[in-house]
Amino acid sequence: MSKPLHVILEERGVVSVGGPEAGPFLQGLISNDIERVTAERAVYAALLTPQGKFLHDFFVLRHGDDYLLDCEGPRTGDLGRRLMAYRLRADVTLADATEDYRVVALFDGVDGEAPFGLPPDEGDAVPCAGGILMRDPRGAALGLRAVLPRDADLAFLAQAGFAPGDAADYERHRLARGAPDGSRDMEVGRATLMECGFEALNGVDFEKGCYVGQELTARTKHRGLVRRRLAPVTLEGPLPPAGTPITAGGKEVGEIRSGLDGTALAVLRLERVADAAEAGEPLSAGGTRVIPPASP
Repeated sequence: MSKPLHVILEERGVVSVGGPEAGPFLQGLISNDIERVTAERAVYAALLTPQGKFLHDFFVLRHGDDYLLDCEGPRTGDLGRRLMAYRLRADVTLADATEDYRVVALFDGVDGEAPFGLPPDEGDAVPCAGGILMRDPRGAALGLRAVLPRDADLAFLAQAGFAPGDAADYERHRLARGAPDGSRDMEVGRATLMECGFEALNGVDFEKGCYVGQELTARTKHRGLVRRRLAPVTLEGPLPPAGTPITAGGKEVGEIRSGLDGTALAVLRLERVADAAEAGEPLSAGGTRVIPPASP
């Protein structure tokens, strides 16, 4: 088993949502059930367009009286503006809290363990160093995640056996598990939750009340209308730039997203990939052989 690592995710930001009506406000907007979010439980969720297309994904944690959204750092401003557009007269406060917090990923060698007194289930959370530590709600294989004050001393992580890693370590970790990295992998205004694997990532609740974009998400789920799928692929050759078409037999069958060291995420057109496999036609992107998973 690999040695446990901790990596500061410099590209992550934090948006704070507070006020007496913060819970009901978020409940009507995001894909997961805000009523599940407590000091002891976090969730993964998305904000969609009214037509059900992806805008933002984030982790939702409860810290004191506020909700913290662990989100894409370069897009915190856009997320805040989109949330503000729905605020109307709700008694809700919104703020970019990125200067106050940093996000840390802890992974490798933690499966089945109970570091820091964490309970065993996905999304379980505990107070930690003035912030929150949680089991990644997307799945046990993704390890742990923390939102901590920027001035928190991280020496306790090394003392607990988590050696410092770098961004590439985390990139390899998430790619190997097929976890998307926000708008790098999910096309804003076009991707749907079902094609991005949000059900498997515990990012959508099909039992909660209405939220923005729910209709398409529910219809896609119950009618089985997924024609494209975000999936990990193996590369034999250099990593093609993000957006490079994947072709087979002269036809486009998908598109490369993020990747590193022979592994990438790609959007695959399921029927065309199946046809290529049946015809024995290899997949390629920019001259690099692309090997899809057995079941995208």
